[in-house]
Amino acid sequence: MATPSFVLTYDSLTTLVFQYLERSDPAVAAFIPTAITLAEFEISQQIKTLGQLEVVDSTMGIGNPVIPKPARWRKTVSMTVTTPTGKQPVFLRKLEYLNNYWPNVSDTDTPLYYADYDFDNWFIAPTPDSAYSFEALCYTRLQPLDSATQTNWLTRNAPNAMLFGTLKQTAPFLKDDARLAIWSGLFDAAMAALKTEDQLRVGDRQTIAQDS
Repeated sequence: MATPSFVLTYDSLTTLVFQYLERSDPAVAAFIPTAITLAEFEISQQIKTLGQLEVVDSTMGIGNPVIPKPARWRKTVSMTVTTPTGKQPVFLRKLEYLNNYWPNVSDTDTPLYYADYDFDNWFIAPTPDSAYSFEALCYTRLQPLDSATQTNWLTRNAPNAMLFGTLKQTAPFLKDDARLAIWSGLFDAAMAALKTEDQLRVGDRQTIAQDS
């Protein structure tokens, strides 16, 4: 019978951290969920991968220039709006530009521009005169791992980054400077490989765009 391939999960990651640290005392056990979360944040701050892209399909509110961003939003890549004549791009501009371009938000028309209103919302101008469907392509932070969410893109595609990133976070907690250097080196190597993959994907997309 074939041996099933290993798949990293929240539970197996926790077990691996115990094994690498050769410790399972209550203080360490209590810190591991925090270490996992910190590792996820550090990875998401360093890279933007296809696995972090989310397509948001929603509807604009008539007369409302503010649109909520998706949960765990990090960056907007593009936005399009569907009008009676078809899809058209909504262009990114500074909020000040939108305020000058469309100073009276009670006036309505087809949206042409969007800006970051704050971290949780977009601002669009003109104010929608209809309940337009729109699509936004965004980078978001992945669904965090926990006992209920056992896997995500990182556990499936970058288990080494998750493992060594988590171990790296345990070293300051354990005041283990020697291990910090080891875990940091292994984590940096895993992240470098991920970044190289992303650069190759970007190169492939540019080649396809030029050949099309």
